[in-house]
Amino acid sequence: METVEYRNGDIVPAIGFGTSHAGDEDDVVRVVTDALQSGYRLIDSAKMYGNEAEVGKAVRESDIPREDIFVTTKLRKEDLGYESAFTAYESSIKELGLDYADLYLIHWPTNDSSRNDSWRAIVEMQADGRIPHIGVSNFTVDHLEELKTVSDVVPEVNQIELHPYIWEEQRAIVEYCQKNGIIVQAYSPLLRGGALDDQTVGSIAGLHHKTPAQVLLRWVVQHGAVPLPKTTKPERMKQNIDIYDFELTEEHMASLDGLTNGQRFAADPHNIA
Repeated sequence: METVEYRNGDIVPAIGFGTSHAGDEDDVVRVVTDALQSGYRLIDSAKMYGNEAEVGKAVRESDIPREDIFVTTKLRKEDLGYESAFTAYESSIKELGLDYADLYLIHWPTNDSSRNDSWRAIVEMQADGRIPHIGVSNFTVDHLEELKTVSDVVPEVNQIELHPYIWEEQRAIVEYCQKNGIIVQAYSPLLRGGALDDQTVGSIAGLHHKTPAQVLLRWVVQHGAVPLPKTTKPERMKQNIDIYDFELTEEHMASLDGLTNGQRFAADPHNIA
């Protein structure tokens, strides 16, 4: 599997598996188990998803060594704050049934100082060895710049919504992260399936004998980001991870970039800054 590198030299898979809205308890365990069997080693969860217990169960019951699986979870908005961040992380670890999460993110910024207080706590937890890697999600350039006033530690990851329909909106944050050594992880890279019927995407997919989903995921990769697709179907899991045997031309990348229309799945974090 292709990989990307954290600033400290640790290696992480260059594609992950998203678990939001993955179904009820039994479904989540099955879906994550299928994802692991399909070759995924980066599993993205969150307290807000309400599935940490099921994700942890699938990881624990897998025959894959724990050190080969990278588990992400996130600090929800309701738990933002200095002291509450410590409590929330311990709660997540207990729910996961694991000794640690490989990556812990602030899930959403807020319009007050609690995100900065949370960052100070998360930096301390990394420093004392509780969390290998730390970062944020849905942070804008302004949010990241503000964190510099709180700590010298720069987030290792910024997880954002990223697909062609919002490329022009997200270009600045992608470029900022890349210039500052922050790995960009892309959630909703298929717009929850909403971009799969796009004629331009379909046309490019046909030229490469690939699925529309594979083209959209390849677009994310060629923009230097780590896609986090999700599906409940094993066949599509295998297709989505099989994106490294072709390359989109500059013309095709430009065509996909040009699909920008502002359509997004999640809230625009600029509106809560």
